[in-house]
Amino acid sequence: MKKNINIFNISTSKINLLDLNRQDLRCFLISLGAKSFCAEQIMYWIYHDYCNDFKKMFNISIKIRNQLYEKSYIFAAKFIEERVSCDGTIKWITSINNQKIETVYIPEKKRSTLCISSQIGCPLQCHFCATGKEGFQRNLKVSEIIAQIWQANKMLKEKNITKNITNIVFMGMGEPLLNLKNVVSALKIILDEYGFGLSKRRVTLSTSGIVPALDKLNSMIDVSLAISLHAPNNYIRNMIMPINRKYNIDSVLKSAFKYFKSSNANRGGVTIEYVMLDGINDSNKNAQELAFLLRKIPSKINLIPWNSFVGSSFLCSDINRINIFANILRKKGFTAMIRKNRGQDIHAACGQLTSGMKNSLKKKFV
Repeated sequence: MKKNINIFNISTSKINLLDLNRQDLRCFLISLGAKSFCAEQIMYWIYHDYCNDFKKMFNISIKIRNQLYEKSYIFAAKFIEERVSCDGTIKWITSINNQKIETVYIPEKKRSTLCISSQIGCPLQCHFCATGKEGFQRNLKVSEIIAQIWQANKMLKEKNITKNITNIVFMGMGEPLLNLKNVVSALKIILDEYGFGLSKRRVTLSTSGIVPALDKLNSMIDVSLAISLHAPNNYIRNMIMPINRKYNIDSVLKSAFKYFKSSNANRGGVTIEYVMLDGINDSNKNAQELAFLLRKIPSKINLIPWNSFVGSSFLCSDINRINIFANILRKKGFTAMIRKNRGQDIHAACGQLTSGMKNSLKKKFV
């Protein structure tokens, strides 16, 4: 099954308009002699009509369209593969210069979430995560982040799936705050009414806690924040997350609290992500430690059953242990949710994203 995308004669000197947020697009258009309001018109064509052909943009003058053709293009990397889970979760893989990017669509009754990547691989090497085990290749460009959403929306329309993407989470491959500039620019397009137009409360950035970048994020953009904590103390976090030796729990939570205080998107509290590892971080004592640690931080705790991958020696806590852990937190006044595992059979669940997966249900786009 062929998936064709109309691509202009791409040259390295040309600008991919998917790399430009509204402010950057305005500057580019003004340099071409266009009026600044053309930015809104072009963004509407790209993000609402999914048009990548300047010839079809009839409300833009021919002169400007010709200039756009000469100096820019609109390109979203195509899907090379689709993997569908028995629970309805879909994993799409795109390829750029033989480097693969993974994106996951998670449909639910009242919403549908797109989990997107910000890097190819991940440099943090968290021991419980398959992405970190695969190593780090590079940061994604703005256009490569945006293309995941653009292509997912197009694919859903082609499948006659009428349920729009309601939530976007930066929880795919990579650490978003190690690609801060490009992630923030992409977020501006995601939130822009002429872009994808999502509410800031429906866009979540998940981070392991790159403190200097998190402090900068505070003045750059306001979205929902999730902290990948995964341990109630530095001893355990050092063992499973090497980044903790550089930015320990206290510094991460202090920075997260600062972001929370100035944020409208996080009025209900910062989300704390906590993977449940059998015999590592799941005891009653660990739950009590976690409650004490977070006592002054408005937060909701997302308990994540660990998802296995080849080569890992971890085990997931059993469901009874997870329930006991959650109830201890609830008795301390916290909202503690247990995340439902989705897409495990296609290696699309939390911590499983790598492009080397075999023996899955898949459809290749040739």
